[in-house]
Amino acid sequence: MKASPEAQLRLLELADHDAELGRIEHRRRGLPELAEIEDLQTRDAGLRDSIATLGAQEGDLRREQAKAEADVEQVRGRIDRDRQLLDTGQVHSPRELENLQSEVESLLRRQSDLEEIVLDVMERRDTAQASLRAATAARAEIAAGLDAATERRDTDLADLDQQAGLAGAKRKDVTAQIPADLLELYDKLRAQHGVGAAALKQKRCEGCHLTLNTVDLNAIRTAAPDEVLRCEECRRILARTPESGLRPSQRPRSRGRRRASRRPRRLGRRRSLRRKADPAGVPRSGSRR
Repeated sequence: MKASPEAQLRLLELADHDAELGRIEHRRRGLPELAEIEDLQTRDAGLRDSIATLGAQEGDLRREQAKAEADVEQVRGRIDRDRQLLDTGQVHSPRELENLQSEVESLLRRQSDLEEIVLDVMERRDTAQASLRAATAARAEIAAGLDAATERRDTDLADLDQQAGLAGAKRKDVTAQIPADLLELYDKLRAQHGVGAAALKQKRCEGCHLTLNTVDLNAIRTAAPDEVLRCEECRRILARTPESGLRPSQRPRSRGRRRASRRPRRLGRRRSLRRKADPAGVPRSGSRR
């Protein structure tokens, strides 16, 4: 695939915008208010079920108390009727009087037992009502906390939506400057690897963070500037930059050899000058022997 070096560098800008959008989406999914809201909703659901259970229990106890109280009233009515028969002297037979007195005593015991039942039911009903009031108050407190957490979440989401909108607009501007076939390849690689293009920096792929070997680097050096390259390790699009480190290193010049080669010439020149100045070979005054 062929694409201008400028278009390939645009892929790096596009990758930066995609990374920013990915970070925004990560922050969106990781908002602490989301976990708080989920916890509050779970607790609210549990309290809602508890309130329903306690309400049904309180209703059953209310009916049970009403029935026990009605039984007590019924027994009291029979006791009052029997006592009235005894007090008015309407019963004259000693046997009937004995039976009537025995019945009154039995009814009194029955009344005492029923009153104990009424007290027990009342205590259980009071406990159920107290639990119901506590659960209702706790649910009201959770509802207030849920409203506050929802408001904070909506504020954070609105801020993230604004950031995502700006990053998306920049991404759209960059994609308009990239050829369609190159953009299609980038999107395909991004879907596979998360990042579609990476820079070659100091002989290392910034996508997989592996240093390229000499063979791959030589192949990249000899490739045409408009050739779209791929990393041999991660298969991402590899964009060349001024910091890729592709220029071959130059060896320093050896100055010592040149100086050594020049030195004999200078000595020979001095000797020739001396010979011309003194053809007879007689040493000049002041010369060293």
